[in-house]
Amino acid sequence: MPKYFDEDDTQKSKFACSGLREDLLECLLKSNCVRKDKKTPLACLKLSQDAVSYPSECHKLRVAFFECKRSLLDMRQRFRGPKGY
Repeated sequence: MPKYFDEDDTQKSKFACSGLREDLLECLLKSNCVRKDKKTPLACLKLSQDAVSYPSECHKLRVAFFECKRSLLDMRQRFRGPKGY
């Protein structure tokens, strides 16, 4: 049975992994790196991994977003699915 979506829903889901991207951006905007240090979210992500200036929740979202993007390019995973299933 087909589902009908509003125009707003189709624009948000236009790109692959857009949900994770929005969650990561929201998490970074709430972090101290952006709020107190007045840095951009991209600048917070580019800081060295030794001195992580954003919460672990944002780091987990970053890894999940990376895995989602990588799965788009990995032909083996596209045909066989994620490992462990």
